[in-house]
Amino acid sequence: MRGEVMRGQLGDTDLRLLRIFRKVVECGGFSAAEIELNISRSAISMAMSDLETRLGLKLCQRGAMQMLAAAEGFRTRINGLHAWLKGELNIGITDNLVTMPEMHITDALSALKGHGPEVMINIRMIPPNEIERAVLDGRLHTGVIPTLKTLPGLEYRSLYEETSCLYCARGHVLFREPRAGDTLARGRPVGEEEIRQHDAVLPAYAQTPAIKALHEPLKAAASATDREGIAFLVLSGRYLGYLPTHYAERWVRDGQMQALSPVANSYVTYYSAITRKSRRQAKPARRAQAARESKP
Repeated sequence: MRGEVMRGQLGDTDLRLLRIFRKVVECGGFSAAEIELNISRSAISMAMSDLETRLGLKLCQRGAMQMLAAAEGFRTRINGLHAWLKGELNIGITDNLVTMPEMHITDALSALKGHGPEVMINIRMIPPNEIERAVLDGRLHTGVIPTLKTLPGLEYRSLYEETSCLYCARGHVLFREPRAGDTLARGRPVGEEEIRQHDAVLPAYAQTPAIKALHEPLKAAASATDREGIAFLVLSGRYLGYLPTHYAERWVRDGQMQALSPVANSYVTYYSAITRKSRRQAKPARRAQAARESKP
């Protein structure tokens, strides 16, 4: 009932209102949240007013979001006492890992669903630094990110190695049409000085010092916040750019992309699964982790 004040415990209505508030915060306002939530702005405003009334205080973004994470975590832990898995598993994953041949996240999710059909799995594709923050403050139970640095509040479990190479696309002056019997489809030798002369797209996300050093000789003419953005620009035929080999494979196979001196222009990124330290994992998260670790 509208105007009812909570009396010492959070019910489903309170959690629903807190989730709406969380989405407003994540989207940066009512307008963007209106699209994400698929409800009107007036309905969102009324929900926020109801939430303030029920809480008996003005909303503080960080405090309310921590309250929601704690409440959902408590409910998940209580459900975890039962033999049958219930609750939520909130996962953050870096973009464009699904094409990695060694990727076993799907196997872990399948095993989890088999053990707990009622588990609500929520996956968010977001940048690594946001995944780290969300795991630290409890909004995510686990995440998969490149291992660029280690934070003291997180546990890291090694998962994969990912190789990236420098690519150009059909239409670029450095692209060479392969002939019968040659290996240009897999890469062609190009001198470093020649590469420096052509526009390149650089990543606008965190990289290790070694990977940054490999990008420094390139002629920076564009940037992208993720690998898909880099692929868009490379496929324009106007830019060079580094992409994971497993991600570029579809275009290489179709003759749309070509690696440039792949031995000299390549690097390896290491990926880890992260969880928060000093917090007993929810049962669905532990089950998913066990399924991951059982894979070779």
